[in-house]
Amino acid sequence: MRLEGAMYPWRLRLVLVLLALMVAAIVWRIVDLQVLDRAFLQEQGDARSMRHLPIPAHRGLITDRNGEPLAVSTPVITLWVNPKELAAAKSRWTELAAAVGQNPAELAKRLNDNKGREFMYLVRGLIPEQGQQVLELKIPGVYGIEEFRRFYPAGEVAAHVVGFTDVDDHGREGVELAFDQWLAGVPGKRQVLKDRRGRLIKDVQVTQNAKPGKTLALSIDLRLQYLAHRELRNALVEFGAKAGSLVMVDVKTGEVLAMVNQPTYNPNNRRNLQPAAMRNRAMIDVFEPGSTVKPFTVAMGLHSGKYQPETIMDTRPGSLQVGRKTVRDVHNYGVLDITGVIKKSSNVGVAKIALEVGGDQLYNTLQQVGLGQDTGLGFPGERAGNLPNFRVWKPIETAVMSYGYGLSVTAVQLAHAYTVLGNNGISVPLSMSRVDQPASGVRVLDANVSRQVLQMLRTVVDEDGGTGSKARVPGYQVGGKTGTVHKTIAGGGYAEKQYRSVFAGLAPISNPRIACVVVIDEPRPVFGQYYGGFVAAPVFGKVVASAMRLMNVPPDNLPVLAAEDQGAAQPAKGGRI
Repeated sequence: MRLEGAMYPWRLRLVLVLLALMVAAIVWRIVDLQVLDRAFLQEQGDARSMRHLPIPAHRGLITDRNGEPLAVSTPVITLWVNPKELAAAKSRWTELAAAVGQNPAELAKRLNDNKGREFMYLVRGLIPEQGQQVLELKIPGVYGIEEFRRFYPAGEVAAHVVGFTDVDDHGREGVELAFDQWLAGVPGKRQVLKDRRGRLIKDVQVTQNAKPGKTLALSIDLRLQYLAHRELRNALVEFGAKAGSLVMVDVKTGEVLAMVNQPTYNPNNRRNLQPAAMRNRAMIDVFEPGSTVKPFTVAMGLHSGKYQPETIMDTRPGSLQVGRKTVRDVHNYGVLDITGVIKKSSNVGVAKIALEVGGDQLYNTLQQVGLGQDTGLGFPGERAGNLPNFRVWKPIETAVMSYGYGLSVTAVQLAHAYTVLGNNGISVPLSMSRVDQPASGVRVLDANVSRQVLQMLRTVVDEDGGTGSKARVPGYQVGGKTGTVHKTIAGGGYAEKQYRSVFAGLAPISNPRIACVVVIDEPRPVFGQYYGGFVAAPVFGKVVASAMRLMNVPPDNLPVLAAEDQGAAQPAKGGRI
């Protein structure tokens, strides 16, 4: 018998050639990988052992206008575990729970529920010393991550303005959210070598440096913020009110110098935080401004040329029939001039002015001073209020609009409108950040008209019989307007015994520097009083008195010494006092 290979020798040769080619290909591949293309194997090896860990970047510092910190980032350690690894060290679970202050049974349940995973947060935001103590226990499967956590030195005083960040350091409320991209840093990258169990073997290099966030200087003056917070809180306690807001604005630059709300919260400890306490009521809550709108109705009348400050208005008998409705005053004020209409807060007087000049002019005036308009602050959740579009208003609509009903505004909008009166009729944009170069404003009211209205507002506070006498500030001429409005109820109409007490004013009248608005929600009547002049005006007076001193504003209403006293104060010739 002849062998099959001998009968077909070409088959053997073919197999040998194929084997030779395979050996040659393998040899060539070995040479290529080991000599010519070594980077491939290195990359594959690195992919299984090299890791890029993020380098945390801290958020930018938030300060007040004077550089006082309002939000800072502090380093913390976040502990995480690999449940698969930790399962092999069950005997140390109790030790681990005690080290991180957790219930052993709850921790064991979490680990068992996640035993198939390789990552689970153990505890976040520990101070470095605490985190390091846990890591030094050398418990298998327990690791740490360097992070940053926000801390707010001013606490509840600036909470509604500054806001807060979440556990991942992203802005969630207030300025932290509005300026999140500006404040957020860019994380870096660090190359490290780890073994197959994920344990760090070597810190190789930093491949990308972390970039911290940018600093943000707010327009807020922390000193004024503290004062406003204290006085508003005291007023709520005194009158048993539900809530309150205070806004103070620089008349010339439009900077918001103080903005406080009650109730408030501590952003450093939000365990028992109530959602209602988080609302920045000064920007979110809308209300009918009531009599605080009357100065703008009077400004419209003066600008029309039909009225002068000394024009006589007959408000008798304290009521005015408009169609089937009746406009009423608190008292029958009789015959008043235009200044007296503001001083006594006569609904009848301003209604007559509005009906005479026209609803279209009233709408234009209120719109131009910013009522019911977007302030442009870009604050999260800010409301624009509501100024009904003018079509053909019924006479009663024009009448009630003239004394602040039928429209809704926020405290910030009302403060902005009053800056127009204090800035000679020029409206400047509002700003929550410090303004180094004031923006150019737009004239919306005649300068002479603005000055005339300012003097009328002064009589409300500084003259006997004015409704805002409790807002007086010793040494300074102050002007303002009180407002007391019924609260609306769901479904329409007004609550019978629920009010908002409002005061809006400027100081000093001779050269206004600040505009301030105080809103007290649902004050409990004290001695039967719940009016803006009794509840909100004293808060204005106390805050503005301190603000004038802190801002070094020269007094403009000091008592004049008698002639003989002045003579007695002169030193004798050659002598001295």
